[in-house]
Amino acid sequence: MTKTIENAIVIGATGLVGRELIRQLSQNAQCANITAVVRQRDEEFNHLAKVQQFEIQDFLMLNEQDVSGYTHAFSCLGTTMKQAGTKDKFYGTDFVINAHFAELLENMDAHYILLSALGADAKSAFFYNRVKGELEVYIKSLDLACTSIIQPSLLLGQRREHRVLEEGVQKLYQRFSHLVPNTFRFKPVTAAQVAHTMVDAAQTQTEKFQIYDNLRIQKTK
Repeated sequence: MTKTIENAIVIGATGLVGRELIRQLSQNAQCANITAVVRQRDEEFNHLAKVQQFEIQDFLMLNEQDVSGYTHAFSCLGTTMKQAGTKDKFYGTDFVINAHFAELLENMDAHYILLSALGADAKSAFFYNRVKGELEVYIKSLDLACTSIIQPSLLLGQRREHRVLEEGVQKLYQRFSHLVPNTFRFKPVTAAQVAHTMVDAAQTQTEKFQIYDNLRIQKTK
């Protein structure tokens, strides 16, 4: 079931993991074309080989024609409660748009790779984890050719937008990281590790459905 990443489409391309994924795909010798779905053109992507930008203000307006012909579809789209402002808006991004994107890929011969989160659980008492879990359950119910779900812990990396709590945790972790064993399932991982795991899943997965947990992501150097 493995397939060369000939043509890739990415939503959530301007986020921390999305940007790193675009960079790694652009350097992948086997990848011929990368489409970054964006709300407005991004200057960085103009300088990356093989990357084209598809501008659309409302991702829910994406249709089957927009996503057809791709061998791989990556979803790195996600927000925070602070950015979204309300639970409804958070749900509208993290569940509704991701679900819509995946639905368009039904009956297409594309490998779908979703960036989820450690702790995703449809029955969780925590809203964030519950939405992520509900999305995973829904994605698994779709008739997709191949699906990978990536579940990282706290992401390390420089975001364009400020996330005060996350930045504070990163600084604290960097100070005491030498005390954290590699077998600790909640150990933070870098955006580069997560993107590499997504690319590796795209190139090597043979199962129709597979989850890549944080311990597996940690093994990526």
